[in-house]
Amino acid sequence: MSQHLVFGAGLIGCYLGASLIHKNQNVTLLARQQIAQKLAQGILLTDYLGHKVTTPKPTLLLSNSESQQVFDVIWLTVKCTGVEAAIGQLQTLVHKQTTIICCQNGLGSESVLKHAFPDNRVLRAMVPFNVVELADGHYHRGSEGMFTIESSDNDGDFTEQLIKGIQSPVLPSTSCQQMTQLLWAKLQLNLGNSVNALADIPVKHMLQQRKYRLVIAKMMRELLLVTEAKGVVLPKLTSVPAKILPVVLSLPDVIFKIVANRMLAIDENVRTSMWWDIANGKQTEIDYLNGVIVEEGERLGVNTPVNKKIMGLIQALSNSHSNSRKSFSADELYNLVITSK
Repeated sequence: MSQHLVFGAGLIGCYLGASLIHKNQNVTLLARQQIAQKLAQGILLTDYLGHKVTTPKPTLLLSNSESQQVFDVIWLTVKCTGVEAAIGQLQTLVHKQTTIICCQNGLGSESVLKHAFPDNRVLRAMVPFNVVELADGHYHRGSEGMFTIESSDNDGDFTEQLIKGIQSPVLPSTSCQQMTQLLWAKLQLNLGNSVNALADIPVKHMLQQRKYRLVIAKMMRELLLVTEAKGVVLPKLTSVPAKILPVVLSLPDVIFKIVANRMLAIDENVRTSMWWDIANGKQTEIDYLNGVIVEEGERLGVNTPVNKKIMGLIQALSNSHSNSRKSFSADELYNLVITSK
């Protein structure tokens, strides 16, 4: 049986690790001491559809410890900002046939791994759903989406066998050969992360306010201009096609609630990972999300002013040392990034 390592037992890592344990995979979680203590009684997984899974205490490898063990499959679930720092420890855990699966938001972080491990299979994965920690050891999937692993002509059989081994109601999984296009489509959805961090309210409450949605819609339109210039065709990730999504977000509140009822079918307590990063004083992934749009826009001659302004606000918020963080109302944020010159 393959030896799996979940490298980075945060929200996604713990949810993924417990899902693999539930499928009787041989799994070790690499975790900080603080997380290890939370998992001492095992892991409880729940989701917005009512599924419930309990697992015993997982096998743990502390992040500051040395290990002589190597693994067949490493699920890298650290944030984009932590990928480069992880390479040193990864080198002690990888053998010649190890597959590394990059589970980061945004685009580009896998290139660091491919450079560091040129002889290993490095695949990308997309995590479309949100996970929150409701209590110590209790991880809740609060939104829909299929966990998707990169496939190709060379890696297709491996990916399909891997999916068969992890597929379950708590971790619906599939494969994709057009992973770059899929990740650009996921990036479009992730543009709400920064607005949620600035609003400092649950995602559902944010989406119920039109001026927050108008900011997100404007950022999405800039992304669509960039992908059009790149010749990237975005696949459909939600019930609404990528090009129509900004139109739906721009609808008046009353109509939006009717048309986008599935978009609002998320738990009341869901917030984004960028909100969590700022709340915990951690570096955000803004450079790998909005920053990719700004960078590609500059390269292609496409103007992306709203994404650029949002990047600046997030960076200022991240650098603030104030005990009371700044929150932006819908009117305030809209006026600041849309109407101001």
